[in-house]
Order: sequence, then C-alpha cells, then structure tokens
Amino acid sequence: MHKDELIQLHTLMAQIKRHFEYMGMDYEFRHYNSLAISPLHVHRSKAEHKQAIFVLGNDLASVISKDELSGVARTSTRMQEFAQRVGSRGIKST
Repeated sequence: MHKDELIQLHTLMAQIKRHFEYMGMDYEFRHYNSLAISPLHVHRSKAEHKQAIFVLGNDLASVISKDELSGVARTSTRMQEFAQRVGSRGIKST
C-alpha cells in the first residue's frame, strides 16, 4: 500500500476507535496510545502508520471479541473453516 492509502485506513480505524469510546466501551487502547501517532500525523513515516494500523487493529479485535452477543469472536475461526473447505474442493472456473 502507498502511504496515503495507509493513512486513509488508519483514519477509518481511528474513527471506529472513537465510536467505541463514544459508546462507552471500557477499553483503554494503551498500546496504540503509547505510539503517540494519529492519522493526522502525515509527516510520520509509512512504517509508523503501518505499525499503528496493526496495533490498533489488534486492539479493535480485542474489543469486538469480548462482545459475545454478536458472535464476532468466532469470525476468524469460521473464515478459516470456509477457506479450508474452498481449498479442499479446488477453485472452479465459471
């Protein structure tokens, strides 16, 4: 990805974080906050934005996985199962 695309993704993820905070979800995002980088810091390096995306993504996944009502905690496992099923059947061209 190009730096501007990473910044766009970082912006979207930061908006999701702010929404969770606004909704009162009890999560501190310590690791992400310790990076001291936001999508507005366009002067920061591509690598720093990429690290922020991965750290924030991990934090957001942790928040979501605690929500037992939505079943999102099982999404990764289900996607892995689907990938294995499709892989075992082979890809058919249409």
